[in-house]
Amino acid sequence: MEEIPDKSVHLAVTSPPYFNAPFDYKDLFENYDQYLDVLGNMAKESFRVLDEGRIFVLNIDDMLVNGDKFPIVADAIKIFQQAGFRYRDRLIWKKPDGYLRISRRSGVILQNPYPMYFYPDNLLESIIIFQKGKFDYKSISNEVREKSKVDTKEIQNNKWYMTLWEMNNVMPGSVLEKDIAAFPEQLPYRAIKLFSYVDETVLDPFAGSGTTMKIARQLGRNSIGIEIKKSLIPIIKKKAGFDGQKTLTPNDDTFEVVERPTGWIK
Repeated sequence: MEEIPDKSVHLAVTSPPYFNAPFDYKDLFENYDQYLDVLGNMAKESFRVLDEGRIFVLNIDDMLVNGDKFPIVADAIKIFQQAGFRYRDRLIWKKPDGYLRISRRSGVILQNPYPMYFYPDNLLESIIIFQKGKFDYKSISNEVREKSKVDTKEIQNNKWYMTLWEMNNVMPGSVLEKDIAAFPEQLPYRAIKLFSYVDETVLDPFAGSGTTMKIARQLGRNSIGIEIKKSLIPIIKKKAGFDGQKTLTPNDDTFEVVERPTGWIK
């Protein structure tokens, strides 16, 4: 994030790669320590670029790899605290009940209905909310506050006020999500509405297919996405509405690609 000035970002929303998930990122990291190092470097830089009082929303969860369960949520919380963040809240994202059928893992107890044979399937992911210091509510003008006002009916009807958020996951086979473990648009949508004001800047350190950037633009925010796969640039541009097609968003918006020698892009 060297290109991003200190305290220039108003919200960060991201979902890092699952640690060596056999279905998405098998053997991506040499070991668990390397994965934690990536999270640590990202947390430190995010703390630097976030403005005072601002929020980091981290979608992450523990991972089962080759029979071993890694305590990623607990370790991530410690890492962000060490970077300077305050641990503010933990939400649970519940996927639809039909997302998983009885698998080989959870089916063990049915084949062997005895103690010690219970291995549950996971329908949940964690959404951890961190904060950099405390927010000065008086720093926002009344005009901007009103432009950014959240619809209370939307909050109530969708139960945003609870620590359990029920959201549909991105279904396999989605054209713009091929080979990408993308989170649902509802996740950045809620985060951006709840933790940022119009015309502010939202950061996604693991941009992927650009879901956060798409929603940020739709909600009248600027965005920065960081991604190491250059092949995803056309996908991000298309998802964010910069592929030449007419959109309902203002046509004076711009899309800039900044490539670093190491292959990182902004």
